[in-house]
Formats: sequence, C-alpha cells, structure tokens
Amino acid sequence: MKASLIGRKVGMTRLYDDKGTSVPITVVQLGPCYVSQIKTPENDGYAAVQIAFEDINPKNSTIPVIGHDAKAGLSPKRFHGEVRVDAKDLEGITLGQEFNVELFNEVKWVDVTGTSKGKGFAGVMKRYHFGGLCASHGTERKHRSGGSIASHATNRGYSGRPKKGKKMAGRMGGESVTMRSLQIIAKDTEKNLLMIKGPVPGANQGVVIVKEAVRLYKTKAAKKAKA
Repeated sequence: MKASLIGRKVGMTRLYDDKGTSVPITVVQLGPCYVSQIKTPENDGYAAVQIAFEDINPKNSTIPVIGHDAKAGLSPKRFHGEVRVDAKDLEGITLGQEFNVELFNEVKWVDVTGTSKGKGFAGVMKRYHFGGLCASHGTERKHRSGGSIASHATNRGYSGRPKKGKKMAGRMGGESVTMRSLQIIAKDTEKNLLMIKGPVPGANQGVVIVKEAVRLYKTKAAKKAKA
C-alpha cells in the first residue's frame, strides 16, 4: 500500500545533525491506523483502502459508523480516510490490518495535509499582505483599509456586486492546507513518532494526513539524486 496514514501533530522541537546544525522539526504521531474497508473495482468502481484512526467512545459515535467498523472487527474509530491504490496492490491487505509509522521506512519526503489555525475576521493587510494607504497628509484614520473597489466590481467594470474572488477583509484561516515535499529527519517506531523538517499546518493535537510526496521541487530532487 502507498505510504499514507492519519495522525496528530504533537508539536515542534529541534534536532542537531552531524555538523551541529539546529534543525527545526515537527513531531507527528502517526497511527496506528487500521483497515476498515477495502474497495475494489468490481464493487466500487475503483481500488482503495479505507483506514481508521483513534478510538472513540461508542456513545459519542453513530450507529452507522459503529456498524461499519464492526464489519472489519474494529471498535468505533474517530477518523476515517481513503488511500487510492492500484488493484494489484490490494493483495495481502485484510480488514482490521494495522499500519503504523514503519510504513514510512523507505520514504524520505512527504506531503502533509492539515487544517490551518483559524484567525477569525481579518483585514486586508493581515489577510493578503496589502501595503495599506500612505501615511501622508490627508489620510485620516484609514491607513489599513483596502482602498477603493468601485471600479473593480466586475470584469466589465460596472455592476452592483463585487467581482468573485476580490481580495477584501473576511474570515482567515481554518482551511485545508498541504505542505509539499517535507523531509523526514527521524522516526521512533516504538512510539509511532515521525520527525518532519519544518512546519506542519494546524495547531498542536490537530489531525493531519501524511502521504508519500507526489513530486519533489528541483532542489530536493537533486538532493535525492545525490543520496
């Protein structure tokens, strides 16, 4: 199966490499995850493995979820995700099978998806990094405003509605964010911990999905080629 698991962001710390350089890392607790459903092209039209993560008290779950996990011989789980695979990769995978951080033993680069921290209602300077209005004579108590939007109502230049996608003040954060091509620095198989270089979206204890990197940036691809 492709290396892909659900986990929780523990927090950030640092490690020192052989040269004594401080490397900022994010610690992610991956799994253990369990196979709760196997989808086949014959039954579902495509091949995929559904994985479940983290036990939940049955009274806080629902009857459909409890019954769904029970078919795989599992207690109710809090989170479920799906990993697309080739049909041939389904061989050897069974319901209830456990996957942990050892799935990433041969993986060096990962993509991490999480929900970014919610920032509430924010202005254009914080939300889109606008420069604001000039602080010269005549600008009065509106230095952080977005400026005029009258001529930008629509693509044709006239309408009573703002153009879709217009950068204005509004809700910021709380969105799904994917950080690509993050390097794995170390693993702790006993505690199912994965140490990833750099930042990971979301707050501590937030749920994240870690997958093998789809593609590498040029500099990282060159680094991988030299390894």
